[in-house]
Amino acid sequence: MFDWGDIDKFFISFFIILPIVTLIHEFGHFFFAKLFGGSLDMQIGTGKKMFKVGRLQVNRVYFYDAWCQFTDLKWSNKLTRSLVYGGGAIFNLASILIVNAFILRRDIEPTLYTYQFAYFSFYYIFFSLYPIYYSNGHPSDGRAIYDTWKKGSPDSDPLN
Repeated sequence: MFDWGDIDKFFISFFIILPIVTLIHEFGHFFFAKLFGGSLDMQIGTGKKMFKVGRLQVNRVYFYDAWCQFTDLKWSNKLTRSLVYGGGAIFNLASILIVNAFILRRDIEPTLYTYQFAYFSFYYIFFSLYPIYYSNGHPSDGRAIYDTWKKGSPDSDPLN
């Protein structure tokens, strides 16, 4: 049951762990875009800009929403584009496996925070790969992968 003694856990989960999971997801896209010779702009959060480091911009409401804009893949085909679109989910899954390996090796103890990390990571994997168009017309990662294999590219392509 949630009570006032858990408020610190709430803040840590939503204002630290969730943004870390978001950053891991976005770096998955970044990794594969760079691997295939592309460039990428990332924004974490929404609202006014807090700061910018290179191509990463962090906004005031940093714990809510994120997006990437890919351009100029040197090696662009269905497989490479699918890996860029799916890179966030791949990194989220890899991070879950790494944390669980540390727990199984007893390098770290399982805690509420490792559970929350896995929960938020699975949340990102599921909802990013769910093949839909969002209300703004942009495809989810899963929809972008589907459209890439079905039509060659999504109608609203973040790679253009």
